[in-house]
Amino acid sequence: MSDINKKYTNGEVTVVWKPSKCIHSAICFSGLSQVFNPKKRPWVNIQGAITQKIVEQVKQCPSGALSYYMNNRE
Repeated sequence: MSDINKKYTNGEVTVVWKPSKCIHSAICFSGLSQVFNPKKRPWVNIQGAITQKIVEQVKQCPSGALSYYMNNRE
């Protein structure tokens, strides 16, 4: 499997997607479809919700394919 990582940032948070870990549970899509929509390209619209909502949804990912980090933490 490839170790491809895709990153999507809104300046405040960066979401990291590791496709090789994705089990396609669709929890991200069903929970926050304005951000995570596999029918669109790119499938992550990081501008689709506020940072807090994005972080809450990413934490629900059962496979760890989605993770995040906060930018400019001081």
